[in-house]
Amino acid sequence: MKKLILSVIFLFTNFAYADFAIIVHPSNESSFDESVISRIYTGKEKSFSNGNKIIPISQEPSSAATEQFNSKLLNKTSSQLKAYWSKLIFTGKGTPPKELENDSEVIKMVAANSDTIGFVSSSAVSDNVKVVFNF
Repeated sequence: MKKLILSVIFLFTNFAYADFAIIVHPSNESSFDESVISRIYTGKEKSFSNGNKIIPISQEPSSAATEQFNSKLLNKTSSQLKAYWSKLIFTGKGTPPKELENDSEVIKMVAANSDTIGFVSSSAVSDNVKVVFNF
């Protein structure tokens, strides 16, 4: 019985905390690591290696992908990020990533614009985008 309960907990944990992928337009040849992605999503990295301005795309704070992205990559909660961006906006030093509703909206935006970068649940990735990092 104990083994069954642990299996059920493990199963639900995996659904609640799905992995996510960082995606870009298929033509983007820039290189990425955790540090670069973190700098992009905190407004510290503004251009790809080809010189094009980066357009970071995020999802609504309540999405599972956003919660995982903020926690695993940025080491921040949604409220910490909101406070961080509020300060930058107030001082005129930054603009937060554009928030879209869900994975499919992010994929559509990234597939249509070579200067975008986004994150989606790993299970949502399509052939229309290129995965540059998996979590």
